[in-house]
Amino acid sequence: MGTELKPWSAMTTTGTGAGTTIGTGAASGTRKRAVIFDLDGVLVDSFGVMRQAFTIAYAEVVGPGEPPFEQYNRHLGRYFPDIMRIMNLPLEMEEPFVRESYRLAHQVVLFEGVAALLRSLHERGLGLAVATGKAGPRARHLLGELDILPIFDYVIGSDEIARPKPAPDIVNRALELLGVAPNEAMMIGDAVADLESARAAGVMAVAALWGEADGAELVAAGPDAVLRRPAELLSLLRPHPVEPAGTAGVPAAQASRPILAGD
Repeated sequence: MGTELKPWSAMTTTGTGAGTTIGTGAASGTRKRAVIFDLDGVLVDSFGVMRQAFTIAYAEVVGPGEPPFEQYNRHLGRYFPDIMRIMNLPLEMEEPFVRESYRLAHQVVLFEGVAALLRSLHERGLGLAVATGKAGPRARHLLGELDILPIFDYVIGSDEIARPKPAPDIVNRALELLGVAPNEAMMIGDAVADLESARAAGVMAVAALWGEADGAELVAAGPDAVLRRPAELLSLLRPHPVEPAGTAGVPAAQASRPILAGD
């Protein structure tokens, strides 16, 4: 288990930190004090780097042939060793995969709108955490490379809890560190495993569709809300009129707000 689960306090939180109550969680009716994010596919666009790292690791360990990256991609959100077991691939692929991920980290970028969203949440005084399928040191290194590590109170990797997603352990750990109750937080993820982990922890489960996630699969998993752009998250933190809408084919006039479970 990792030992680096300390607050990243280089950037002082404004207001009263996670204790500040701002807006109403639209799906649950409870004011939110904290937001927990998955990393890949939510905060950062790392798919190109993951594809390269997976291809190199497959060639080194398995040998010639087409690496099954699309199958790997369907399991994102889970811990890498767990994905290898599910896919019946050698666990030895982890070493070259991690090595190449570090080497190529400079190619990873934030999704458009994420930096502005994080600044806004930080200024509003919410507690912010990352709960990722990555190992903690690699996640913190990547966020440091992108100059956004200090904005998070905690960054938790799947090597730092007993059971990775879809178990609730990593979300429960974030709640414990942030000092908030489950109904005072939301989890933003782009994988079914993220939603299942949030739901098992009693946290509002929010699907992010701006990456390469299978949107139909995520919607079918029954999230409490669906976001198509990072900025839509702000709508979940304040009261807003809910207009009827389906989960697919949403009219352009409604594209600026999240789709809620009751819509």
